[in-house]
Amino acid sequence: MNTSTTPSDASSTRLRHGIGLAVATMAGAVLVPAALSSPASAHGWITSPPSRQDSCASGATSFDCGPISYEPQSVEAPQGATSCSGGSQYAILDDSSLPWPVTDVGQTVTLQWRLTAAHRTSTWEYFVDGELHETVDQGNTQPPSDVSHTISGLTPGRHTILARWNVADTVNAFYSCVDVNVGTGVGNGLEND
Repeated sequence: MNTSTTPSDASSTRLRHGIGLAVATMAGAVLVPAALSSPASAHGWITSPPSRQDSCASGATSFDCGPISYEPQSVEAPQGATSCSGGSQYAILDDSSLPWPVTDVGQTVTLQWRLTAAHRTSTWEYFVDGELHETVDQGNTQPPSDVSHTISGLTPGRHTILARWNVADTVNAFYSCVDVNVGTGVGNGLEND
């Protein structure tokens, strides 16, 4: 039995090992970043006037908000809820006894959404102190990454506006609450009269 190798056999073996190493290296270069990157679970929230989760993310609260500080876009739960968290894991958003920042606005206010993943949308619903105030029909189309809706007829005083973004192709919605003090003017950021 002859176990010796010729120079040609050794060269062929080195070539096969070299190709295998190159393939493994390229696969690692593709797979490692994919494994380390976070999943595309981001979606959207109201940034103006600042929503509760936006206030948490920007550090504007005087208390620790927990994980929502790092994921303001992730308040997702089944459609139909009327709480700020939608019943998601971010229950701190439902606690109205906390000193949430309040924005002075007029009787008409524009709410600005920031969408990090724009899903086809059926409707946007806006509740003021738990009562449906306005519905905007998106017609099952995909919105742009920056969406704004203007609601009017707000009565003077302190209110919480719950915004519910109803996704068209799932059973879920995204929730965002904004605390406002309505004056008698028009627009965002007005001082009370």
